[in-house]
Amino acid sequence: MVPRPADDALPPLRTPSSVRTVRPDGTPVYRYQPRLGMPPVNVNLHDGADEHPHLPPGHRHAHDFYVLVLVERGPGQEDGAARDGDLYAVPPGRTIDPGTVRGFADSRAWTLAFTPDAVPSLASVSPLAWTHHPLLALFEAEPDGPGAADRPPALSTNVPAGERPRWSAWLTELAEELAAPGRLGARDAASALLTRILIAAARLASSAPAPPDPLVTRVFDEIEATFRDPVSAADVARALGYTPGYLTTAVRERTGRTLLEWITERRMTEVRRVLRDTDLPLAVVAARTGLRDATYLVRRFKDRYGITPDRWRRNERS
Repeated sequence: MVPRPADDALPPLRTPSSVRTVRPDGTPVYRYQPRLGMPPVNVNLHDGADEHPHLPPGHRHAHDFYVLVLVERGPGQEDGAARDGDLYAVPPGRTIDPGTVRGFADSRAWTLAFTPDAVPSLASVSPLAWTHHPLLALFEAEPDGPGAADRPPALSTNVPAGERPRWSAWLTELAEELAAPGRLGARDAASALLTRILIAAARLASSAPAPPDPLVTRVFDEIEATFRDPVSAADVARALGYTPGYLTTAVRERTGRTLLEWITERRMTEVRRVLRDTDLPLAVVAARTGLRDATYLVRRFKDRYGITPDRWRRNERS
């Protein structure tokens, strides 16, 4: 479970997650743990209660998933405090320092956590294209480089007063669908509601998004061309004329993830696609996605999703 930050910070996510890795500076990065039978999306309503008092204050952390926070009611009595309708968009890898936002302890706010493959139109494209996909336009925040943790957690916009009741209704309905995974059509309904919310968020984004970073574009192009082969982060770095250490650091500062994490993300997305769309044995799936063998595939898949590939495939088809 993602820790609840300090009293003046973003509300707790209460999202199924666990520590994925710890950065050299000690910042933990939490991974999303999807639930069987439901898309990878989770929504909760925070109403000012201190639900995790045992966790340390000022808990700096990051996620490997996307987070939207909508403040329904905020104190907004001073500069920097949460206001009614404030919408925070936190991209994966962005370090969150709870002390940069005030007033959440006195706010009523929704937290929406998801991975883009919960949306059919995003699940069908490479995760390397997510960073500049129109549906995720609101998440095109400043990179997580030096000084990022001293900035507020990506306050992107304020939802106009006339649109706030619709947002609250969508989030309420999404929470109801996720609470009843056995209900007929709950999975499709949850994906549809998330899509509607992301469309509304994208329409609030700036009409002139930042251009793609040239270095990141080169890295992603190289990963897309080679991920099916047994290449490493060092291989990608050498192909582009950089040392692995430099390129890994540069990519993490600009995207929030390391070079190896992007290679792994691309491979795992392809693994899920092949599992869902074919009956190929795991050894063949591994060979087609740059992984060593079926045993290694099972270990990496279970470590990432908390479930074996065979069980995931059966669940997707049930």
